[in-house]
Amino acid sequence: MVGSANLNIMIKAARKAGRSLVKDFREVENLQVSMKGAGDFVSRADIAAEKILKDELLGARPTYGWLAEEGGGQDGEDPTRRWIVDPLDGTTNFLHGLPHWCISIALEHKGKIVAGVIFDAAKDEMFFAEKGEGAWMNESRIRVSARHRMIESIFATGLPYGGRSDLPATLQDLARLMPVCAGVRRWGSAALDMAYVAAGRYEGFWERRLNAWDLAAGIIIVREAGGMVDALEPSGSILDSGEVICANEPIFDSFSKVIRG
Repeated sequence: MVGSANLNIMIKAARKAGRSLVKDFREVENLQVSMKGAGDFVSRADIAAEKILKDELLGARPTYGWLAEEGGGQDGEDPTRRWIVDPLDGTTNFLHGLPHWCISIALEHKGKIVAGVIFDAAKDEMFFAEKGEGAWMNESRIRVSARHRMIESIFATGLPYGGRSDLPATLQDLARLMPVCAGVRRWGSAALDMAYVAAGRYEGFWERRLNAWDLAAGIIIVREAGGMVDALEPSGSILDSGEVICANEPIFDSFSKVIRG
C-alpha cells in the first residue's frame, strides 16, 4: 500500500523508535527503571523512544498538537490536528523480557482519528490504517474474523492489577463471558489487542480505565479492518472515557450484551 505523506511519516517514526526499543530490550536486565506508580513502571527506553517519536513527528509536522504518555500534551498552531502517541504500550512485558509490546501512533483531525500505526518491533509486525483505505499488516491487507458464534470466539482484555477499583467489574465480565466463549486472553498490551482483533486473531476486546494513547490508533485500524468499535457506555466517547469494546460485526451485539450486562 502507498499511503499518504502523514502515514509514511508515522511508519518511519515508528520504525526508528522501534530500533531503539529493540536494542534496549536485548539488555533488559540492565535498564534503569523508576517507579511511576503502583504496578506502573517507566524506563529510560520508554522516554528515549518518546523523544525519537516527538522529534520525527513534530519535526515533520511542527504545527500539529501532541499528546503522549510520558511527555503529556501540548497545543499546536493547527488546532485541528494532533498526534496521539504511546511510545511503549506493554511496559511491564518489556521490563520482564516478554516480547509483546508495541509503539502506537494516531493522527487526530477535528476530533476524529484519521490514521493509526501500531508497531510490534519485537516481531516486526506493522499494523496501520488510514480512513477509507483499509487496514494492513506489513504488506498484507487485514480483515476482522468471520466467526459468528460466541462459543467459537476468543476475546482479549486487560486484568486490573494492584487493587485497582475496576477489578470487581472485570471479574463480573469474565464470569458472564467465559462460559459462552472459546477463551479469554490477557497479554498486557491494549494496542496490540486491538490490532489482533483487526487481524482476525481475536474476535473481540474490551477494557476499562485506559488512556487515549492506548486506544487511538487501534480505533481506526479495527474499523478499517471491518470491525465495530464503541465505548462501553454506548453514548460515551472512547477517548474521553478510556473504556472500549470492539469485535467483528457478527459477534459484536452478542459480545456487547454479555459485557454490558
